[in-house]
Amino acid sequence: MAEGAPQETPGGGVDVLACRVGRVGVALPLENVVETMRPLPIDSIAGTPPHVLGLAVVRGAAVPVIDPAPLIGGEAGPAARFVLLRVSGRRLAVAVSEVVGVRRLSPDGFAALPPLFTGTGAEAVAGAGIEDEALLVVLRCGRLVPEPAWTELEGAIPAS
Repeated sequence: MAEGAPQETPGGGVDVLACRVGRVGVALPLENVVETMRPLPIDSIAGTPPHVLGLAVVRGAAVPVIDPAPLIGGEAGPAARFVLLRVSGRRLAVAVSEVVGVRRLSPDGFAALPPLFTGTGAEAVAGAGIEDEALLVVLRCGRLVPEPAWTELEGAIPAS
């Protein structure tokens, strides 16, 4: 399974943190979630993909901040919360409109995306389905920041 993709639990299903980005529901694998917090100031960095808002200082370290709206075709809006994730030893924050809560998703209810999705968005989205009669997009945390963008962001972090 891809890095940062949701892992099935022994009882079946996937544990996720359900959030909203505008009107779209997104699910982040719970195994990657460190904490949720109020949004912090963001310093933008030139040359990063449109969904990378820039860097925020979280607990004394510079962390990339991601807006998933461009990845899922949603409308960007003000972030009410950051969800801090740890993926492959790196930390990143996802800006969301609302944190809904922890859910266990049945793998039967989610399908691989059709070939309509292309580019970075397709790489970052693990699947989509319906949860409580609303669209829920499951994100692949390890694909939210492409490797070239990590290199660009790490180069922008001042040495301490």
